[in-house]
Formats: sequence, structure tokens, C-alpha cells
Amino acid sequence: MTTTPPILYCANHPQVETTLRCNRCEKPICPRCAVSTPTGYRCKECVRGQQKTYETTVWYDYLSASILGGVLSFLGSLIVPNFWLFTFILAPIAGVIIAEVIRFAVRRRRSRRLFQIVAVAVAVGSLPLLATGILYLVSGSLGSIWDVVLRGFYTFVVTSTVYYRLSGIQLRT
Repeated sequence: MTTTPPILYCANHPQVETTLRCNRCEKPICPRCAVSTPTGYRCKECVRGQQKTYETTVWYDYLSASILGGVLSFLGSLIVPNFWLFTFILAPIAGVIIAEVIRFAVRRRRSRRLFQIVAVAVAVGSLPLLATGILYLVSGSLGSIWDVVLRGFYTFVVTSTVYYRLSGIQLRT
């Protein structure tokens, strides 16, 4: 005689039937609430609780990573936009290099706040030359709109590349 499993409803969405359970707490979850992990599906609460245990930064990581990110971004803003059309290829590469240098410097320690601070530092590091280009453009001397566009593109791409490269996959709720 076969027994039919009881009908389960998602703990977060009581109107949705499901057969899926969190492999950690056994709570019934629907596909919208399920987070795929290497060991199976988990509920967002279990994943969020687990992520907190992986925040391993120490206080000086914030300082060293932000200084390093700002300096490397500034150096990149000196070099990359001068290659004109190659900026579209070189800016993401510069972002990856900056992210990997920072990851090495902080010995692969991680936290969400660290990634945010580094992204701000990288953006601030590339802003001086962008601001100078804008001032020259406004004053009508020496600057060109193309230079400002390339420096703006560099700032955007490097900042977003560094952030996403360091943060990896994140849980969105």
C-alpha cells in the first residue's frame, strides 16, 4: 500500500503548495524562497545566518583595502583612459586586477561592509582626474568631451567590477 505524502505549504507563502524543504531546518519552502547551495536547497533565513559566520575581516582590513583600492584606481585612471578605444577592454581588466590585489592584501577575508567600502574608495580614487576633465571642459580650455566620457566610463566600470568581483554571489531578499 502506498501512502501519499502530506500536502505541504511554503512557510513564507502559505498559499503555495510545495514538496521542497530546507536541507538544514526542514522548513517547507517554495522555489521563490529556495536558495541553491552546493549541498542542496536552503531557506533564506538559514543562508543569511550562515553568511554572518563567514564575515572574517579585521579592523585594519578596511583601512588597508580602501587605501590600496583608491591608489590603484587613481593609477589606473592615469593610464587606462589614455588608450582611447581600448578603454572599453582595459577598464574591466583593471577592475579585476585591483580586486585581486585587494583580495590578496586582506588575505581573502571578507565581509559585506568591506566590499562596499572598497567600492567607494575605488570610485573616489578615480574621481580626481574625472573632475579635472570636467573643469577643463566647463572652462573651455584643454579638455575634450571624449576624455570626460572615457574617464567617466572607467570610473563606472572599475567600481562595479571591483565590487562584484570581491563580493561574489549575494543573497537578495
